[in-house]
Amino acid sequence: MKNIILILLLFIAYQSPAQFEPNYDESKIPDFILPDNLISNDNETITNVDQWEKIRRPEILKLFETEVYGRIPDQEIEVEFRIVDVKKDALDGMAVRKQIKIVFSGNDRELTADLLIYLPAGRTDAVPVFVGYNFYGNHTINPDPEIWLASSWIRNNSTVDISDNKANELSRGFRTSRWPVQYILSRGYGIANLYYGDIDPDYDDNFKNGIHPLFYEKGQSKPAQDEWGSISAWAYGLIQAMNYFETDDRIDQTKVAVIGHSRLGKTSLWAGALDERFALVISNESGCGGAALSRRRIGETVGRINTVFPHWFNDNFNKYNENEDALPVDQHMLIALMAPRPVYIASAKGDPWADPKGEFLSGAYSSPVYDLYGLQGLEEENMPLLNSPINEGHIGYHIRSGEHDLTYYDWSQFLNFADRFLK
Repeated sequence: MKNIILILLLFIAYQSPAQFEPNYDESKIPDFILPDNLISNDNETITNVDQWEKIRRPEILKLFETEVYGRIPDQEIEVEFRIVDVKKDALDGMAVRKQIKIVFSGNDRELTADLLIYLPAGRTDAVPVFVGYNFYGNHTINPDPEIWLASSWIRNNSTVDISDNKANELSRGFRTSRWPVQYILSRGYGIANLYYGDIDPDYDDNFKNGIHPLFYEKGQSKPAQDEWGSISAWAYGLIQAMNYFETDDRIDQTKVAVIGHSRLGKTSLWAGALDERFALVISNESGCGGAALSRRRIGETVGRINTVFPHWFNDNFNKYNENEDALPVDQHMLIALMAPRPVYIASAKGDPWADPKGEFLSGAYSSPVYDLYGLQGLEEENMPLLNSPINEGHIGYHIRSGEHDLTYYDWSQFLNFADRFLK
């Protein structure tokens, strides 16, 4: 009898993702009350920058670590930067290209992530840089034949004949639309890219692969309840890239923008919250667990994301499946952790799954923290019209026409915003 019940429960669990019916109707959003960015755990009202930085910000960061993304283990492992490739006339003389092996060592294991950097050629000064992850390997962001093919597990993709989870030459340059390298260089910025699967392959194997086992204590076989999931692991990789930038005199480490799309937009926000060295933070259509308010329950919900992607967050986050009102935080608090640094949030009309209005409201509701610094946040009460960016303050936002993607239009807005702060 017990076996029959177990089989039935497993069948229901397996079927539930397919049966999920997202809500896109604003009239069906339940009533909710957001946690206040400026009320401490001890019910103290935060009225100045000193209180924010010493009391409330650490509280909020700790809550996100404990209840959502998971804390990165305290112990340090060996991290080595091996500069393997430098070409001063890459991309027909437009760029200096560098390829670095980031080698992580711990628990008698070794993990390597490839860091690809393009910097504007002909510059003698240190330049601002955008850093982010790609989904299919560094070789996919540009057709440059000398970019190393990714060697880690790759998600299969029939469009470019990726099979057996291995990169191939057919996929070289197939994501140039998401990473317009030459355009970014022409605007005076460098671009640094990593493949997120080098840090932690994006599938659930109970954390036997990727960076996590390098940190396990004796007898440990998976992260503890409050320890890091994949998003925290990917954020850790971005932080290590930032550590490299501090060793490179061609990169202005005080002017590094971290950017991410979709699940990697969640990652860029979390990395920006953890590491205040990132001077600007950009979220592109990051949705649930990113910029969108969880309590709105529009499109993807906490329960849905934890069911389909159980490895992204820590185990504690499962307590809030279909129970968002019990969350001690919401995503406007994540945006507030960027203050006083500028942050840009981008949405797309054809991406209701990511809840564009919820992303906009996170920016708006985080603005009182920017007010503490005397800075303009997202002061608009209503969402802007399509393709009409808001970029006057320290919180930028746009919603564009089109689907879930990272486009040339998005990059144009990000670069315009960055010009105000990084140039």
